[in-house]
Amino acid sequence: MSLLPIYAFDIDTEGSAAAVEDINAPIPDSAAYRWLHFDLNSTGLRDWIEQRVDAVTATSLTRQDTRPSLSPMDNGSIIILRGVNLNPESDPEDMVSVRLWVSERLIISTRLRKLMAITAIREQIESGHPPRSPGEFITRLANGLTERMDPVVAELSDRIDALEEESVDRAAGLRSALADIRRTVIALRRYVAPQRDVLYRLASDGFGLFDRKIQLRLRETSEQVTRLVEELDAVRERCGILNDQLVDKRAEEMNTNMMVLSVVAAIFLPLGFLTGLLGINVGGMPGANFAWAFYIVCALCVAIGLGLTWYFRAKKWF
Repeated sequence: MSLLPIYAFDIDTEGSAAAVEDINAPIPDSAAYRWLHFDLNSTGLRDWIEQRVDAVTATSLTRQDTRPSLSPMDNGSIIILRGVNLNPESDPEDMVSVRLWVSERLIISTRLRKLMAITAIREQIESGHPPRSPGEFITRLANGLTERMDPVVAELSDRIDALEEESVDRAAGLRSALADIRRTVIALRRYVAPQRDVLYRLASDGFGLFDRKIQLRLRETSEQVTRLVEELDAVRERCGILNDQLVDKRAEEMNTNMMVLSVVAAIFLPLGFLTGLLGINVGGMPGANFAWAFYIVCALCVAIGLGLTWYFRAKKWF
């Protein structure tokens, strides 16, 4: 069974594209470049890439666990990027990886899960507006990945804003929501930060693949990703500050409760001693035969309680 790509197009510089029927056929002279997009689980994919590029590239493009990176080679570059997971019933922070081999006339990309930015490029090609060069392809892909990250990061900022407002009135029940935001930020930043470095390197050098115009556009995208990283850092710091505030508020509430309990115990301690002393069963107990003795003891207990309450309040203990 022959290897079948998900998408396969030959694209020329005039803005037209043609579907590739045979991925093993030579690239036509009229085509500016060929784009082949594969599912990572396709049988024989690694051997096919190794036969047409090299073993290092085949290993990089078929590796399961990846981080954003850029590896220049003799005749091209291995570029690995990540985008937020916008697939149904998925968490955005579970970022989807796309692995690319980019040379002057060939782009090979692989993915494990569907990536919306890649789908958008396919739709642009089919609508008659394809990227006219590998550099423009990478630029559109980087822009698409970044544009889809922006609302996810903005939502995190909105969520921490809401938690900060709620923390003014209450502290209970907020720490689990805060922990969820912190986990999301950590997961996103793990891949967004190195992706910023990859785009910056592409914009700074290009390794002979990109012209000046493409490098400038990549630099703009790199700056956008830098802003997203800074926003993630800000959200992470705000989470830390809010967590400290919640801990302090909780500790203050516990200290207040302990103070109230201590004051109540201090008020009833002498009363308990007095009633315990008068309750011993020995001879010579004063007032045992006096009709008003019980009422006098009750009045004495009330007076002691009121006196201790006044004293503690004067000391501002509660």
